[in-house]
Amino acid sequence: MAGLYEGFAPEAFGADAGDADAMLDKLHDPSAWPVFTVPLTDGSAIVVHYNSGEEFTTTDHFLTHPGWSQDLVLASDDEDRIGPGLCWPELAALLEAPQDATGVTDPHRRLLLLLPVLGDAAASEDAVAAVAQALVAQGAPEASEPLARRLLQGHPMWGAQDWWFDPDEQSWICEGDHSPRKVPLGEHLPPQQRAALEACLTLRDRADAADSNSRTVAAGWSLRTGPPGGCVRRSGNRPEGEEIHGGQGSAACQ
Repeated sequence: MAGLYEGFAPEAFGADAGDADAMLDKLHDPSAWPVFTVPLTDGSAIVVHYNSGEEFTTTDHFLTHPGWSQDLVLASDDEDRIGPGLCWPELAALLEAPQDATGVTDPHRRLLLLLPVLGDAAASEDAVAAVAQALVAQGAPEASEPLARRLLQGHPMWGAQDWWFDPDEQSWICEGDHSPRKVPLGEHLPPQQRAALEACLTLRDRADAADSNSRTVAAGWSLRTGPPGGCVRRSGNRPEGEEIHGGQGSAACQ
């Protein structure tokens, strides 16, 4: 991660420069192709795959499920640049691993491993606090809030983008030019599989506690879904919680 962001040396992450170089050598080893698995609910997982060639290494993030015919690409930093693939409410829902899961289960490590997929212009102060806490837990200095804010500006290849939630599709939609989330996530899946996918990206314990006209999707953050066919837009330039409603054909939902 230190190699992605200018202005921050490995020491800002609590890493020795020599150790960081040694780890990068392992990740970039053409014979290694490391893979990390972030287990989700219902057998789903996000697989982080480092593809090392002779000239450069790219990183792919796939959303997988044993019942799907093909994986869903969330982000890739190859020459085609695909991302961002998650907004903050979704990433917040993925921090806790399912019970008895195998793979990357520590919440702090899950957050930092998936952080390059994130690109949300409306990430809240809760997001800043969560990222700073994760950095400190992995060895960064206590004063890591400036670094956390920088990381939340998004991957250098796609940055932070605006997102809005379409309640009809039960999916967040990203307005970024390179995002695979410009269409509803998993729109090709059968209804039961789409419902399971939506469930793993939602903080259900908080949603169930919300009132019938509210869906809570992250700690301290709530949105009102509005009337059927409406949508709610999140923007870094719009006060948090402000809504835009409209029918499916309206400009607000395009």
